[in-house]
Amino acid sequence: MKNTKIDTQITEECNAPSQSQTELSAPKSPKAKKDFTQGNIAIQLLLFALPFMASNALQVLYSTVDMIIVGNYVGETGLSAVSTSSLIVNFGTMICMGFSNAGQVMLAQALGAGKRKEMNQIVGTLFIFVSGLALAFTVIFIALHPLLLTLANAPSEAYQMSCEYLIICSAGLIFTAGYNMVSAVLRGMGDSKRPFLFILIASVINLALDIVFTGLWGWGVAGAAWATIIGQAVSFIFSLFYLYIKREKFGFDFNKQTFIPNIHYMGMIAKLGTPMAIQSGFINLSMIVVNSLINSVGLVASATFGVGVKIDDIANKIAHGIQFAAVPMISQNIGAKNEKRARQVVYFSWIYSFILTVIFMVLYITLNRQLFMIFTDDADVINMSGEFVKAIIWMFPAFAVMRGSGAFIQGIGHTKLGMVLSILDGVALRIGLSFLFGLAFNWGFFGFVLGYALAPYGYAIPSMIYFLSGKWKKRRAVADDI
Repeated sequence: MKNTKIDTQITEECNAPSQSQTELSAPKSPKAKKDFTQGNIAIQLLLFALPFMASNALQVLYSTVDMIIVGNYVGETGLSAVSTSSLIVNFGTMICMGFSNAGQVMLAQALGAGKRKEMNQIVGTLFIFVSGLALAFTVIFIALHPLLLTLANAPSEAYQMSCEYLIICSAGLIFTAGYNMVSAVLRGMGDSKRPFLFILIASVINLALDIVFTGLWGWGVAGAAWATIIGQAVSFIFSLFYLYIKREKFGFDFNKQTFIPNIHYMGMIAKLGTPMAIQSGFINLSMIVVNSLINSVGLVASATFGVGVKIDDIANKIAHGIQFAAVPMISQNIGAKNEKRARQVVYFSWIYSFILTVIFMVLYITLNRQLFMIFTDDADVINMSGEFVKAIIWMFPAFAVMRGSGAFIQGIGHTKLGMVLSILDGVALRIGLSFLFGLAFNWGFFGFVLGYALAPYGYAIPSMIYFLSGKWKKRRAVADDI
């Protein structure tokens, strides 16, 4: 349960208006793009989730295009380089997303509670917080890239390519974090269509530049990296421009004073976001460790895991659109003190997620070789694909459960529980089971992937028990502290 002292401290800080708040003229009250406190939940969730599912599919396509073009023009060495370096960059991205998601929960609960005037300062503070964090990771990744790649056990054949990809993508981290930050604001306001349109534009640009830079001009993995950050930059600029021209509707005035961090909301973002960031960071860190173990098996295993995880990511990210939609719906209803509707959102999230899970499992089992052949024509990688699928398939049911109960934990703002469960998932299970099956049992590649696949049950089962137990009813809503 949430620490009472922390609750009290946040409440006292946030209920006391700062000087900057009282001196600034209040912006027009924003109106939620979608009001989820009434209406048909099943239809609302489905319609709200569809753009997220499409957006997530495009985001995965964004990086998948890199893998496909690199696999076909550079080969297994390039696949290994992109796979290893991407995990390192994604660590910084996921940390930034943790704080962006904290801002989303604050905004959605504030809207549900009718506290719309506070939106302006929350958004401005979130911008400064996340941007500063992204720049810090850029400096760290570029400065320490040799050490990071050594720790990741990057294959020697792919080391130089890994360096190029890591440095270039790290330089563009501010654009990735910026897009996710604006998208979190839009999601909190109930807008799921614009994030999809922005990432669609970026994906088209990325695809075109990938073909030119890597395919026609022969820049190798560096070309794929440049295509990625240029596409991300365009996506961020478009999303920021949209937020600017719709500033009255969203209640964010873009006044330079608004970008002066509000210490009260900075504290809330830090307290809510730190567990979320740790949650995302530990999951990604555990993936880096498992990837390092697999890299030790050899270049073919490294390339196979890189391709397999990307295919797996496509299925899971599409289904993750259900969770993206469920979080603001749950947050709005919790803020509005409508617990019954919040619970119903979880139930429908489970229904939709399990339907998608069955579809993806059937496709994965029956078409695994064909899916791998999209990325590479390397016979060794394709032959190893069956071993990967036999292990990774156990992950899908756990993720189906997490779409509902995980969204609920995030939507009510119980970030500490989410952090604890993610540490259980990422450290105790993902790393622990990979060592157990891969090394102790001497199952090698299959054991490493199986440990990776079974880890999410450490989050899925406890989160479902917590939701069904009803213990969350005693928690204080985040909106009460805004």
